[in-house]
Amino acid sequence: AETVLGYDLLGLCLRGPREELDRTRHCQPAGPGRGVAAPPRARLTPGVPPQVVESCVAAAGFSVGEFAALVFAGALGFPEALYAVKVRAEAMQKASEAVPSGMLSVIGRREANYKFACLEARRHCESLGIENPVCEISNYLFPDSRVIAGHLEALKFLQENARKYYFTRTKMLPVSGAFHTRLMESAVEPLSEVLKSIEIQKPLLCVYSNVDGKKYMHSKHIKKLLVKQVVSPVMWEQTMHSVYERKQGTEFPYTYEVGPGKQLGTILKNCNLKAWKQYTHVDALEDDEEAAE
Repeated sequence: AETVLGYDLLGLCLRGPREELDRTRHCQPAGPGRGVAAPPRARLTPGVPPQVVESCVAAAGFSVGEFAALVFAGALGFPEALYAVKVRAEAMQKASEAVPSGMLSVIGRREANYKFACLEARRHCESLGIENPVCEISNYLFPDSRVIAGHLEALKFLQENARKYYFTRTKMLPVSGAFHTRLMESAVEPLSEVLKSIEIQKPLLCVYSNVDGKKYMHSKHIKKLLVKQVVSPVMWEQTMHSVYERKQGTEFPYTYEVGPGKQLGTILKNCNLKAWKQYTHVDALEDDEEAAE
């Protein structure tokens, strides 16, 4: 990773500084880096069967984590994937700096109408003189939970009017831009160009796309949707339904979240409690982090 990126990714993950790690151009490569390193660690994790990696039947990754899932499935080489992520991250960083924008995590009541709230937030921005304002759902997480992204003025409006839209909790995410919206349009071409130069194979196991929650079919399909993903919402809730759909009475598979954090496990618990009961978290850096403390 250090050779591809030109800086010490492991050192940045372990020692920071945090403000540098939070920058889009650094935090995006960090996710797939740890995600790819974690499956071998799964074999050494107490309570994880030794054949877990070889018997895996499907993979999915959230946002930039999709590159790690494709590397794991044999569709992409690790250096090529990391280089594509580097280009993606730098282009998205540049797009973020062009417009003051961000992402707002929202948990709402059953009555919440997220799309109507976004429409009114855009109208508010127009009243402030902002042309073509952006405010839209960028992540579908689990029932009653969304991430809304767009102009900062729109997100501030939603926070101030949370009760009106039946939002029970809102929180700004520590990111620099409105990812997975059309504000990232300028990042599409650089990623598209680099993917044209990379050899992509048909995955050895099912990999689910963020764009539509369905399985990737072939290499052209992968290239097309990885580019589209930059400006499209992450359909993670829909992906969870696709992955775990099975006949009544059929046992759920074991699920392993590999890489930093347990957020996807929390989402799975809210999407499918029975499937979550077979969930385990594996992080390639946990031992290193303990040693560094």
